Amino acid sequence: MSWSIVIPYYNEAAFIGRTLKSLIHQTLKPDCIILVNNASSDESEEACRKVMATAPDIEVLYLDVPTPGQVYALSAGIEAVTTVFVAICDADTFYPPDYLACADRCFQTSGPEVLAVIAYYLNPRHGPLRRSFSAAHQLLAAHLLNRQCHSGGAGQCFRTEALRKVGGYAPDHWPFVLKDHELMHRILKIGRTKYHADFWCSPSPRRSDRRLVRWTLLERLIYHMTPFALKDWYFYRFLKQRFIARGMEDTRLRNLSPPQQED
Repeated sequence: MSWSIVIPYYNEAAFIGRTLKSLIHQTLKPDCIILVNNASSDESEEACRKVMATAPDIEVLYLDVPTPGQVYALSAGIEAVTTVFVAICDADTFYPPDYLACADRCFQTSGPEVLAVIAYYLNPRHGPLRRSFSAAHQLLAAHLLNRQCHSGGAGQCFRTEALRKVGGYAPDHWPFVLKDHELMHRILKIGRTKYHADFWCSPSPRRSDRRLVRWTLLERLIYHMTPFALKDWYFYRFLKQRFIARGMEDTRLRNLSPPQQED
């Protein structure tokens, strides 16, 4: 078995069906999709079961994690993975049909030191020129600053063994937002990441307004300017204390604007 997909969700009935449809129609089928219900109060699970009933060739695991916080759901989902590779996906993101195939090619054509393949974000609603500029900008940043994270958890794929080796998503270690960046810092301590021009995904438009969970401009600038050798200081002494003071726990993700139904 090669690929598992882990999707945590909390009240995502308006989005998760579309996300799952994009994943069950991949040119490279996942072996297993692990759906982790993080105490939803809407019909998210029913939406999942409806879509997955149309894909009997894909194994599906339904997990319940009542402790609030996506980081807890991700930790449980990763623990259940039995495949060589795992894709972490968000419940409100569209994945193009060759998403897994492209990630798989990137791993297969790279050396074993590549531990994560990361998708950049692309908005298909934008015109061709704007999409091209956005892709070029993100890929150039990833090339120039190759020991940093340049995309969120919605587009991150891992060698499962390496993900577990660094501790995965760790609620006791980093229970804050930007957990995807902190996790990638640990991955980069033992290996490399890879970006590719053909590897992208499209998060929901609602993700454009994330002021409640966003780091400040100062924090972002210091992140980019801090040498990798000092990134432990950045995360665990500088940023952690600032996040504690602002109450930037992972549960803040639950306070985003209520989702609106997408077609």
